[in-house]
Amino acid sequence: MSASVLFVCLGNICRSPLAEAALRAEAERAGLSVTVDSAGTGDWHVGSPPDRRAQAVALRHGIDISGYRGRQVTAGDFRRFDHVFALDAENLKNLRRIQPSDGTADVRLLMDLVPGREGSGVTDPYFGDDAGFDMTWDDVTRAARAIVERLRERG
Repeated sequence: MSASVLFVCLGNICRSPLAEAALRAEAERAGLSVTVDSAGTGDWHVGSPPDRRAQAVALRHGIDISGYRGRQVTAGDFRRFDHVFALDAENLKNLRRIQPSDGTADVRLLMDLVPGREGSGVTDPYFGDDAGFDMTWDDVTRAARAIVERLRERG
């Protein structure tokens, strides 16, 4: 069984690439086949690598994301992916606004999968210090584990 997951934040250089990396790692550990990508609702960082602080936190966990490149979410993503996860409520609102009528993806807030975190977003660490990126990593790793568990249950 295979699934496809897209993570979406604002610029696609902090939270969503970390979520992509976390799910890739968790799925690999679990032996699951999952197509994973990330995108942003904005276009400011299209073609740019992840923020250096996001790269650093991923490397501390043994994952190199330096080759990732920012991209903007497209209408086709809602047909290409089974699941589209927004990393906060504002991006969820934007996704629902641009989702085409023929989109088949399940669109929801990522942290709704984590018990006790329903309705909350992954904090945007962009304007903060390195500690914010560690908090983001913790959030997206917890969510990635929840996704893997759900895929195992379905599988």
